[in-house]
Amino acid sequence: PTMTMASKVSAFRTRTRSFLRTKTKHYIVMGLVAFDVMVILADVFVALIACDMHIPNEGTWVQHTREGLHVTAAVFSGLFLVELIVTVWAFGVGRFFKDWFHCFDAFVIVASFIIDVVTHGTLEEIGSLIIILRLWRLVKIVDELGVSAEERTEEMESKLLALERENESLKARLEEMR
Repeated sequence: PTMTMASKVSAFRTRTRSFLRTKTKHYIVMGLVAFDVMVILADVFVALIACDMHIPNEGTWVQHTREGLHVTAAVFSGLFLVELIVTVWAFGVGRFFKDWFHCFDAFVIVASFIIDVVTHGTLEEIGSLIIILRLWRLVKIVDELGVSAEERTEEMESKLLALERENESLKARLEEMR
């Protein structure tokens, strides 16, 4: 039996939703957030070292290093934007945006991406906004850990219920044997 295009899309959406709930996805996001924060901190440290040592930004290792870090940050912003789009598609707009955390996280992701791409190198003041928005992603790590712990708790509760049912069944069979 051949599947229609709509049923293929629906099946793919269901599989995507399942993957987005896995520990693997949560660990991937946590890793990306951690690397993104490291890039932010590296950029801040390079800027502080250059300022402290009175090294000019133009044409020095500082400029090249910071440009590389900015490109890396833009790549991370792009990856987070792709993750956001896929998640909204998989769960649906209404379901995704019911949670205020998801709304704010989406704002942070979109704003960071726009600031990275549109204002690259033009406004230093916006740089601090990027840092603040990106550091918000640390909260996302905590949220991912919470979701992961919640999933493990649900899994353990499910196993406990199954074991309790099995225990009751075995007790009943034991009583029948007596």
